Amino acid sequence: MKKSHLTLLILFLMILAIPGFTQEMILSNVHIISMENDQVMENQAIHVRDGKIIEIVPMSQAGSKFSGKAMTDAKGAYVFPGLAEFHAHLPVAADGSTQLQEESMWLYLANGVLRIRSMLGHPTHIALRDRVNSGQAAGPRVYISGPSFNANSVTSPEQAAQMVIDQKKDGYDHLKIHPGVELDEMWAISKTAKAEGIPFGGHVPLAVGLENSLESGFKSVEHMDGFLEALLPDDLVIDPTTSGPFNLKLVSQVDMSKLPGLIDLTLEKGPWMAPTLTLFDRYFGYIPADEFRKAPEMKYLPGLLIQQWVNTKKQLEATGVLSKENVAPYLEFRRKLFLTLHQSGVPMIMASDSPQVFNVPGFSIHHEIALMSEAGMSNYEILKTGSVNTAEYMGMEKEWGMIKKGMAADFVLVEKNPLEDLTTMQKPIAVMIQGKMIERAELQKELDRIEQNHLRK
Repeated sequence: MKKSHLTLLILFLMILAIPGFTQEMILSNVHIISMENDQVMENQAIHVRDGKIIEIVPMSQAGSKFSGKAMTDAKGAYVFPGLAEFHAHLPVAADGSTQLQEESMWLYLANGVLRIRSMLGHPTHIALRDRVNSGQAAGPRVYISGPSFNANSVTSPEQAAQMVIDQKKDGYDHLKIHPGVELDEMWAISKTAKAEGIPFGGHVPLAVGLENSLESGFKSVEHMDGFLEALLPDDLVIDPTTSGPFNLKLVSQVDMSKLPGLIDLTLEKGPWMAPTLTLFDRYFGYIPADEFRKAPEMKYLPGLLIQQWVNTKKQLEATGVLSKENVAPYLEFRRKLFLTLHQSGVPMIMASDSPQVFNVPGFSIHHEIALMSEAGMSNYEILKTGSVNTAEYMGMEKEWGMIKKGMAADFVLVEKNPLEDLTTMQKPIAVMIQGKMIERAELQKELDRIEQNHLRK
């Protein structure tokens, strides 16, 4: 986009920011990736008002259709519905400070992430969700899971069932399962969650196993967890103290002949996969912690947190478990599993597990995208995981996830066609969220402010 045209766009957006100004605009000369299919709608105009897409018309008709109305010339920018991070971990507001939460919101927006599903809930997250979703604070639209169901929080089937009821009453959108849940407790969670109408998913507890998790009604399987264990010999007893993180040291014993049956069950039961490829590439990969410490996006998080990540990974490195000999076959297995599940029709949702070890909010989604591409997923299918699929996951496919008449005016403008160049999404020209446009200068201003907040001393 030429500088003169970008200046005109910025001026128009400044006018929109005036209090009381009607949130309406006609964005002309855009190429739309609607996500209804893998085609580009070239030379279009989008009419937005009050957070909704009113209509989309070809530029050949825009002059007469919008006669007398001002149009903002985007000069050939590409528009797509934006991305999702469906395995996030929002910071907890400490001592009443919401700074890190609010900074995370801007980090997501600056990377074109317009939806997040936070997977380890806290009451302060509900307050943040309500502020953001109502438009009182800037950020992607937010879905919140409740506090974890795990070996420490769950003590019996009865208590687990009550946890489900309490979390539904408290206003959480989702339940999160962690390791340590016993089989009878899982059935109690499942039965109560279905009665309460709240989805659940997460890790596959060892005592439950993949097949029982699928049978229980897992809505999402985080990290594609449980597949490796389900592919091991039936008589193998897993010792978590020696098998490594996510049992990665057992990958050589995987029996891939079992996979078709597991895929059939997965397709029958209908859960979604949240692959989080970048979590394993960075946290449990063989690249040294000190290499990731140097990544440019680390400047947007507190130095203490980065050091904690370094220490965590170095502890694993010191044991030798993260040697290339151990890790390379495991990462290769995960990428092949990811592509096989995808090609078999198992639906995927975009997820990178941020902020987790060396995965910075927003930025980590682009690492995830790169890894999905390297594994063999097409650009269009990658975009679907962060738009169409995530909308369907939440049962909101008629509300968002595509660019079409009547849907939410939530989309991202970029310079190139992401169906041909995924890297163009790393630096949006502008994002529109809830019908309000935030252009690159403002996004960069927020990034600069966040960087200043965390200058290393």
